[in-house]
Amino acid sequence: MTGTEQAQQTKQGRMGRLLRDKDQLSLQSMIIPGILFVFVFTFIPLYGVLIAFKEYNIVTGIKGIFEAEWVGLANFKEFVNDINFWNMLKNTLGINLLSLLITFPFTILFAILLNEVTSAKFKKLTQTVTYLPHFISWSIFGGLVISILSPSTGVVNYLLQKLGIIDQAIHFLGNPDYFWLLAVLTNLIKELGWGAILYLAAIAGIDQEMYEAAYMDGATRFQRIWHITLPSITGTIVILLVFQISNILNSGFDQFFVLQNPLNIDASEVIDTYVYKVGLQEFRMEYATAVGLMKTVIALFLLYLANFIAKKITGKGIF
Repeated sequence: MTGTEQAQQTKQGRMGRLLRDKDQLSLQSMIIPGILFVFVFTFIPLYGVLIAFKEYNIVTGIKGIFEAEWVGLANFKEFVNDINFWNMLKNTLGINLLSLLITFPFTILFAILLNEVTSAKFKKLTQTVTYLPHFISWSIFGGLVISILSPSTGVVNYLLQKLGIIDQAIHFLGNPDYFWLLAVLTNLIKELGWGAILYLAAIAGIDQEMYEAAYMDGATRFQRIWHITLPSITGTIVILLVFQISNILNSGFDQFFVLQNPLNIDASEVIDTYVYKVGLQEFRMEYATAVGLMKTVIALFLLYLANFIAKKITGKGIF
């Protein structure tokens, strides 16, 4: 092949790439609004994190963010030295760890069992019933929980008394001893179906020939689940577990704000509700920002730590 022919082929190759890029330009340009949205509402407001290190009063507004007095780590120290700090930390970690031990494996089990259902109609009905609570706000769902657990008109106390299990009605939401478990169980009921979606999608991607081969070799249904299904979705399980661990300081404000009352506040006061009360009710934005920034730093550390441990144990991780 002569030099002229090689140059011609190179030119044709470049033209072909340009044409392909031009054809893809209209599709690639669709991501531009998303990039702009993230840049405007995520990256640009990051300068506001400065108020965590300043004495900034949003009510008076005499001094702007940049002109406010620099106080360094004073807001962080105030939060750590707060009289309620250890109780809030105990509630936040305790509820999230309990949720991790109950909700996480139960969601996996539910997805596997749902995948094993042979009746298409029953499977769709189950999916619809379990998905529906996710789309109901905690304002409504929490109200239902309060009504169901009411000591005077609640159906739970009524059934327990009729069955002879209890003699007197129990004030479930008025007793701090019950709150942690109630918070975990109500969140499990609300998010069970939605949380199983990713596992069901991962299971759907498993090669069906492996199941058929195992069936021909005489493997039982449990053996197929244990040796094919679980190993095949290990990557998904590890990724979601890492995210759960990194999110361990985020309890979910809506749920606790709705279910919290003066009787159970010793067990229901978590960092998220505390930040709301201090930041929005007392207008101490600099203090609330400091708490949020501290949570973000800890979450980032937990993310890297959990991912490191997961890669060491299973060889799989997010990055």
